[in-house]
Amino acid sequence: MLTNDTDPIVAIATAPGRGGIGVVRLSFGRAGEAAALEAMRALCGQPLAPRHASYVPFIDGNGEALDRGIALYFPAPHSYTGEHVLELQGHGGPIVLQLVLQRAIEAGRGFGIRLAEPGEFTRRAFLNDKLDLAQAEAVADLIEASTEAAARSAGRSLEGAFSREIHALVEDVITLRMLVEATLDFPEEEVDFLEAADARGKLARIRQRLDTVLADARQGALLREGMSVVLAGQPNVGKSSLLNALAGAELAIVTPIAGTTRDKVAQTIQVEGIPLHIIDTAGLRETEDEVERIGIERTWGEIERADVVLHLLDARAATTSEDAAIAARFPQGVPVVRVLNKTDLAGTPAAVHEGDDHAREVNLSAKTGDGIELLRGELLKIAGWQAGAESVYLARERHLIALREARDHLAFAADHANQQSQVLDLFAEELRLAQDSLNAITGEFTSDDLLGVIFSRFCIGK
Repeated sequence: MLTNDTDPIVAIATAPGRGGIGVVRLSFGRAGEAAALEAMRALCGQPLAPRHASYVPFIDGNGEALDRGIALYFPAPHSYTGEHVLELQGHGGPIVLQLVLQRAIEAGRGFGIRLAEPGEFTRRAFLNDKLDLAQAEAVADLIEASTEAAARSAGRSLEGAFSREIHALVEDVITLRMLVEATLDFPEEEVDFLEAADARGKLARIRQRLDTVLADARQGALLREGMSVVLAGQPNVGKSSLLNALAGAELAIVTPIAGTTRDKVAQTIQVEGIPLHIIDTAGLRETEDEVERIGIERTWGEIERADVVLHLLDARAATTSEDAAIAARFPQGVPVVRVLNKTDLAGTPAAVHEGDDHAREVNLSAKTGDGIELLRGELLKIAGWQAGAESVYLARERHLIALREARDHLAFAADHANQQSQVLDLFAEELRLAQDSLNAITGEFTSDDLLGVIFSRFCIGK
């Protein structure tokens, strides 16, 4: 937990290492404008005009210049944190930045400045109503984005696209709650409330809108986290060749010798901006080789954690009893795509079709690349990806959990509304719980413990 949310704080706000520019940021908390003016005089030798870039020396305790750069002063409440903020933008060498940081701490001793903890600047922006919690999380997601699509989606969340959807849902739920609770206050009214106020219709529209938001959020979570794809099958069916074909690089050693891969080989690729974490594993078979046996145990561990399993088979042969035994061990609920590899040797074309047991099958050649795009398309379908979905915003697992909880509460509310003897107090209670779940996303109904966990994962200085 943070020491105090109103302490004056300071930190280097740029990434560690050397760079063209480095930033030291101060936020003055309860110390306010007087402390900001004191820091400006101590660090820059003069007061600064608000929101005006001033080229000044950054001076030490003896009045000597440590560096020269741009100083910016943002008076409260018009700053990132909502407090009085000073930013010193100098040269990005680690030594000079440390000197400026130490000088800021020395100059701020009189008003109790301390080093900022991870995420503390953004936490203050949230606490001071500059950002809601979903927007604050989007700051970290934008910094950590590993694909262009993820960065664009994080940007939309930071601009408030996700939050606006959540607030609109909350407003709709509140409106319906008001109607229900007003009816509860006047039970003597002999009017069928649900019919007169079109409560069922309003609820159905809220549920439909929530389903749309949840679908977009699922895609956003996929952009953020990616999908774990495990290649599994008997030795020498082409798992390593398929990894190389999907990655477009020779990552795994490929030989005709069964059991070449003894341990997993992992690579992250992008398909339509979605990170796919492809994991090549040891061939599954009975073996006396201790090293290979350990590799096979690890393979089953990866399969248990997979989002998708690609079960590789040889297109030249029918499914063997060994293949059937492998498939029988796959965990329930994990999507499995059968990949019939080596079509170039079998003389069969690349294709996607449904197997006799309704499982999806892709015929391809990892060696020639024929059919690789078909497999990528199948993976996108499993992910639920919709090309060109510009409304997508980056989402986290906690957002999905909250949206699913809200969906469940609205479903219970609909059940109460459709009963012969309408139980309006239970209907109202389910609406209230749905509202609480939605408010948890933006932070209007969030525990301090959750805030501590979220912001502790941010960069220091952000």
